[in-house]
Amino acid sequence: MAKVGIFVGTMYGNSLLVAEEAQEILNAHGHSATVFEDPTAADWDNNKGHYALVVTSTTGQGDLPDSIAPLFHYLRDTVGYQPDLHYGVIALGDSTYANFCGGGKQFDALLQEQSAQRIGDMLLIDANEDPEPESVSNPWVEHWATLLK
Repeated sequence: MAKVGIFVGTMYGNSLLVAEEAQEILNAHGHSATVFEDPTAADWDNNKGHYALVVTSTTGQGDLPDSIAPLFHYLRDTVGYQPDLHYGVIALGDSTYANFCGGGKQFDALLQEQSAQRIGDMLLIDANEDPEPESVSNPWVEHWATLLK
């Protein structure tokens, strides 16, 4: 089964909750998932050759949370081309704000630009409609787990 690194960007804990539930689901499907709450460049590099699941909220004007921004900058400024990377994105946001789910969309755009291969569709969770994000993310992760090899 697959090894999955779950890279979390959170401000108030919702993304971490989603990531922890995703870890349980993936492990129940026979995969080996690890949550990185404050992901570092070393965490990303050590996960090379395996799947990545980015779970991030959005702050300010569509920005990434401080906990994951350094990883984003490392990927953008240092890593570059990643054609062997297979990944998924769960983006949390609030549609009453401009740049809805901007953090996750930025991460997805960067990885696409680096020729990484997204597995499945990006999941956008609206806090305005779904105050318990895991109620939306858990079924998505159940399906995503079946797409991993």
